[in-house]
Amino acid sequence: MITLLLGLFIILYAASNIDVLKYEKMITAMGSVFGNEASGKIVPIQSEAKIFEISPYDKIKQDVNQLIKDNQYEANLRLEENERGITIHILEDIIFPSGSAELNTNSKLVLSKLAAIIAVLPNDIRIEGHTDNIPISSGLFRSNWHLSVARALNTAYFLIDSEKLSPDKVSIVGYAEYRPMESNETKEGRATNRRVDLVIIKQ
Repeated sequence: MITLLLGLFIILYAASNIDVLKYEKMITAMGSVFGNEASGKIVPIQSEAKIFEISPYDKIKQDVNQLIKDNQYEANLRLEENERGITIHILEDIIFPSGSAELNTNSKLVLSKLAAIIAVLPNDIRIEGHTDNIPISSGLFRSNWHLSVARALNTAYFLIDSEKLSPDKVSIVGYAEYRPMESNETKEGRATNRRVDLVIIKQ
């Protein structure tokens, strides 16, 4: 029993030593003492947990979803992933007054929070303006085309000037009413279609 305990302590001590060569020799010697030559073989022990890396795309989705949850933006921000990349839909009621292309204080706060997530990415960012199909009655814009482009442009300028988004990776486009998310036949559908999209282009 004493011999067995002595052998156990020696093995434990040797296991703490990173010198694999000496460990092999010691195990072989102990195997000879206890009549088991095969015990000289080392069996690798997986002592470290595997580290799972999160892809940049998954990190973006996690961060945006957390932003939506923390700020109760469920009715105002929507996240979509498709073949183009990741699209963050920002609905009109949180970013622009009706019929206007001027960013208000609340919209700048929302864009600042989103910029903190996307500014570190190497991906190109496309800013897309959208409207519903109701002809605009404001004298400021000739058509929904003009309004959608102005909204995309003002969003881009804010992200570049105030949030230091690199201008060489930003582009804008205005789609007016021609890329609806929902039917324009209902009030709720038209409200969803009045939006600005931040598209993180897949590399």
